[in-house]
Amino acid sequence: MKLPPLRALQCFEAVARLNSFSKAAEHLNVTQSAVSHQVRLLEDYLGETLFNRQGRSFSLTKVGERYFEEVTNSLGNLSNASQMIRHGESGNLRLALYSSVAVNWLIPKLEDFRNQHPEIEITLNMVGDQPDYNDQFADCFITMNPPERNFVNQFMFTEKLYPVCGKKLWQQLRNKPLPDSLWQHPLLSVQYSDTNESLGDDWLRWCMSGKFELPKDVKINQFSHVLLAAEAARYNLGITLISNYMMDDQDRQQSLVRIPMHELITGDKFYFVYKETRARQPDIMKLGRWLKQQCYELESA
Repeated sequence: MKLPPLRALQCFEAVARLNSFSKAAEHLNVTQSAVSHQVRLLEDYLGETLFNRQGRSFSLTKVGERYFEEVTNSLGNLSNASQMIRHGESGNLRLALYSSVAVNWLIPKLEDFRNQHPEIEITLNMVGDQPDYNDQFADCFITMNPPERNFVNQFMFTEKLYPVCGKKLWQQLRNKPLPDSLWQHPLLSVQYSDTNESLGDDWLRWCMSGKFELPKDVKINQFSHVLLAAEAARYNLGITLISNYMMDDQDRQQSLVRIPMHELITGDKFYFVYKETRARQPDIMKLGRWLKQQCYELESA
C-alpha cells in the first residue's frame, strides 16, 4: 500500500477547511511556511495543483475540491476508528468485576442507572482476583488490585465483614447470649484456593477483632466462594461472614439477618478503574459518578 505523505495531507485538509494558511498553521502549531511547504510537497507528489493562487487569495481547484472531499472522509474514518479503539463504542460500556460484587451489589441497582442514563448499555464481564486490564476484554473495571500506571483508580469502598444467618436460625439465636450461642451452630467459612489461608481463618480474624477466642471444637464448613456460603446461610445451614456490600439490597435483607455484632475491616479496598486515555469519555464519567453515589449510600448505611 503506497500512501501519500500523511503530514502533507493533514496540512492540506486544515488549509482547505479553514480557508487560510495562517489559521491552519496556528491550528497545527507550526509555522505558515511549514504548512506551505507541506502543501507544495503534496502537489508535487500528486502531480496536480490543488489551489489556485492569486496574490494573497487562493481557492481550491476542481481537483483540489474532489481531493479535499476524499481526504476529509478518509481522515474522519481514521479518527473514528482510532477513537473507538481508545474510548470504546459510545452508548455501550463493558464493565469487568467480581461475581460477588455483580450479583449481590451492582445488578440489583442497575435499574436505577438505566433510568438515569437510558442511552448507556452496560455489559458485565466476570473476573478473578488478577484481571487482565485489556481493552479487548472491558472498558472499565471494579477491582481490589488496580494497576499502578496509566490508569485512573477511583476509590469506591473498604470491605467490612459481619455475621449473618437465615431467618429460621436467627429465631434460635435472638434471645441467647452472643457470641456463645454462635458456636452451637455450624460456621460457614470461605477459603479461596489461590490463598494461603487455613480453614476458618476468616472466623479467627473476626474473633480476634472482637477480642474473644474461637472455640477449638466449633464445627466449620468450608466453601470456595462467598456466594455459596451466603446461599447456605440463607437456607439456615449455618452462620457466615459476608461483605457489607452484599446486604445492601432490600430484597436480600428480607432473607438474611445480620447478627448484631461487630464488623471486621479486612483491609481490602475496591476501586473503579479505567485507562487515563478514557478519563474524559462521557459514558465512563457518568458511570463513575453514579458508582460514587452508590458507594456513599453504602458507607453511610
